Amino acid sequence: MKTTSLHLAMTALVLCLPATRAAGAQPTPLQLLVDATPDNGRLVPPPGVYEGPVVIDHPLTLDGEGRVVIDGGGRGTVLYLDTDGAVIRNLRLTNSGTSHNDIDAGIQLRGDFNVVKDCVIDDCLFGIDMQQCKHDIVRRNTISSKPMELGQRGDGIRLWYSFHNKIEQNACHDVRDMVVWYSADNEIRDNTQTDSRYSLHFMYSKFNLVTGNRFLGNSVGIFLMYSDGVVIRNNQILHSSGPTGIGIGFKETSDLVIENNEVLYCASGLYIDLSPFQPDTENRFLNNTLAYNGIGIRFLNDWHGNVFEGNRFVGNLTQIAVSGGNTANNNVWRDNYWSGYEGFDRDHDGVGDTPHEIYAYADRIWHDVPYAQFFKGSPLLEVLDFLERLVPLSEPRLLVRDSAPRMHRGGVGMSMSPEGEHVP
Repeated sequence: MKTTSLHLAMTALVLCLPATRAAGAQPTPLQLLVDATPDNGRLVPPPGVYEGPVVIDHPLTLDGEGRVVIDGGGRGTVLYLDTDGAVIRNLRLTNSGTSHNDIDAGIQLRGDFNVVKDCVIDDCLFGIDMQQCKHDIVRRNTISSKPMELGQRGDGIRLWYSFHNKIEQNACHDVRDMVVWYSADNEIRDNTQTDSRYSLHFMYSKFNLVTGNRFLGNSVGIFLMYSDGVVIRNNQILHSSGPTGIGIGFKETSDLVIENNEVLYCASGLYIDLSPFQPDTENRFLNNTLAYNGIGIRFLNDWHGNVFEGNRFVGNLTQIAVSGGNTANNNVWRDNYWSGYEGFDRDHDGVGDTPHEIYAYADRIWHDVPYAQFFKGSPLLEVLDFLERLVPLSEPRLLVRDSAPRMHRGGVGMSMSPEGEHVP
C-alpha cells in the first residue's frame, strides 16, 4: 500500500496538470498518473499520446474518454493489468512488440473482477491475453493484430486457465484466432470476427456458452477439441472457405448442444471426428441451418452418438459425406428438412410419406482422392456422379436415413444473403 504522503503529493501533481499542452510538449508519463491515483480512484488523463508500457497494480478506473493513446513503442506489452477490481475503458492501445514467446499484447490481463471495455487495440501482436482470470468482463473492444501473414499474427482474445468470464460484443479482425484453453464456465456472446484463422478455438475447455456471435470470412468458424459440455447457440458462421474451411468442427468432444445456428457458404458446414467421445454421451444438433456449403456435414469415420433433429439442409453441393467409413446412419436423424427430398405429403401433416435416404456410390473420386476435391462441383465430376447414380457399378451404401423428413423449412434459418447481409 502506498503511503498517505506519497498519495497526497502525486495527487497534487495530477490536479496541477493542464487539460491541454503546448505544441511539441510531452505529457506527464502515464505511469506517474497511474501510481498517483489512489485505490478505487478515477483517472482521466489529459488528451494525448503516452508512452507504454504502463503497469496497473491496484484497483482504479482508467478512462481515456476516447482521447488517450498509449503507444508501446514496438516493445513488449502496452498495458499490464495485474490487480483485482479495475476498470479500463475508452483507450487506444497500439504498437506492441512482436514476441510470440512473451505474448506481446495490447493488454495482458491478470486478476479477477476487472472490466476492459470500449477500447481500440491495433498494431498489437496479441489483443487481450487473459491468464488465470476469474469474473472479468471484456466488452465492446475493437481488436486487430499486426500486418503479418495469417499464421504469424497473434490471437485477438486469448483465455488460458480462466473461469466465469464474459467476452461480449467485441469486434476482432485480421487477427489469428480467438482461443479458449483449459478454461470453463465462460460466456462468449455477441462478438464478431472477420478475416482471421479460427474465429473461436476451444482446447480442453468445458461448460462454456457461445451465443449470438457472427463469424465471417475466417478459415474456420468454431472448433472444439476435447471440450465437453459446451453450448453453441444462435451463432452465424459464413464463408469459411478454402481447402480447410469449416463452419463448426468437433474432435473427441462430448455432451454438446448445437442449436439454432446458421452455417452458410463454407467448404464443410460441420466437421465431426470421433465425437461424442465419452461413453454413454451424445451431441445434440437442433434446429440449425446448413446451407450452400460444399459439404453439409463431413464425418471422418463411422461414428455414433449424434442426434440431428429439426435441422435444415439446403442447397449443399453434397449434403453428407463420410471420408473414412461406410455410413453416418449410426447417428439419429429425424424431423430434418432436406432440400433434395423427392417424396410427397399426401396427408398434409408436414412430414414426408417416405423416408429421405442418401446413398454413397463407389466412384465418387473426390471422397477417396483428396486432391480431386479441388474439382468438386466441376462439370466433369458432376457428370461422373450422375452416371454412377443412373447406372451404379456396385451396390450403393446407405449414408443417412431420415424416417420423417420435414416438407417445409420452418424455423428461423436462412436470414443471410450470399454476401453475409441480413435480408427481410
